[in-house]
Amino acid sequence: MSSTELAPRVAVIGGGQLARMMAQPAVALGVPLRLLAEAEGVSAAQVIPDQQVGDYRDLATLRAITQGCSVVTFDHEHVPTEHLRALAADGVIAHPGPEALVHAQDKIVMREAMARLDAPQPRWAVVASEAEVEAFGLPCVLKVSRGGYDGKGVWMVRTLADAAEPLAAAAAAADRGVRLLAEELVDFRRELSALVARSPSGQAAAYPVVATLQVDGVCREVVAPAPDLDPAAAAAAQQLALRIAGELDVTGILAVELFEAVDAEGRTRILINELAMRPHNTGHWTQDGAVTSQFENHLRAALDLPLGSPEPRARWTVMVNILGGDDPDVGRLYDGYPHALARDPHLRVHLYGKELRPGRKVGHVNVYGDDLDDCLERARHAAAWFRGDLGNDSD
Repeated sequence: MSSTELAPRVAVIGGGQLARMMAQPAVALGVPLRLLAEAEGVSAAQVIPDQQVGDYRDLATLRAITQGCSVVTFDHEHVPTEHLRALAADGVIAHPGPEALVHAQDKIVMREAMARLDAPQPRWAVVASEAEVEAFGLPCVLKVSRGGYDGKGVWMVRTLADAAEPLAAAAAAADRGVRLLAEELVDFRRELSALVARSPSGQAAAYPVVATLQVDGVCREVVAPAPDLDPAAAAAAQQLALRIAGELDVTGILAVELFEAVDAEGRTRILINELAMRPHNTGHWTQDGAVTSQFENHLRAALDLPLGSPEPRARWTVMVNILGGDDPDVGRLYDGYPHALARDPHLRVHLYGKELRPGRKVGHVNVYGDDLDDCLERARHAAAWFRGDLGNDSD
């Protein structure tokens, strides 16, 4: 830390929207950020002046970006585990650390850890052939163990013929440590997310459990808290997330994506789907709907500062993602402001400065209030307007 800085400098690996949204609380806290961006002009590079362009898979680049920084954290989980261990050997502090982050990098490592913790999860197995897929049982879900996100690297397999593509994909990436995970096809009621923050000193904070709507593997909307969720099940999900964060020694935000299923006796079952160890799409509602956002608490945790309150500011908060459509004109998003903001003065809009592509997350809206139906209508309307799904004559 130089004599002109008021706080430790934090290196952030990855220039996506999560790093971009860390910038605002960093400014408020007086915490300088240094960004490793994958290309010029990416989302976070537009708002973080101290930046370098480089490849996160290159150890020398990682060593250069972290020099002079007190801690390094992440916009994504794809930094090679061996590089993070090398940085740790150099004395670089990473939050989360490599021994924790590997559970979000490798789905099989995560499943093995959840089994050791006796945490509730779907039936699973590692498979490498059609015979092993058949022995596991169909239908099932096949996932590559590393590198998949937003529905990529995930296949619904109902016949053995459906298994050919995922088996080939895993085999092609085997030299990078990629294996194939088979999971039972869970008959779930809905998907939930339990988000917690944890500091190196062990302080932890749990946000309300939320309900998420996933379309084609991409989060479309989030409702906080999850409507009609049994209070005991909500508390159990929070406790499960806190236990995982503690057992895996997670620092920062941990998102535990969950299935809510109902057993034969009509009892609610909560099963772990996946883990993420960074700010998460299912926590974007906290920017406007919680006392302390997930982005601020992630930075506080990385610096081992006392965590902020995760309490909601309103009875309901709804987050709806803005997805790119067929029109590639980024200016069209800004053109949506006059109508959207005039129609709903309480609307909160967050745009990422990203090129428009069909189905790509380019922003989100948050709406909060006491009436859930009203919040849903307002948020869905605004997101649809920005997407261009509504005509200019819509009221």
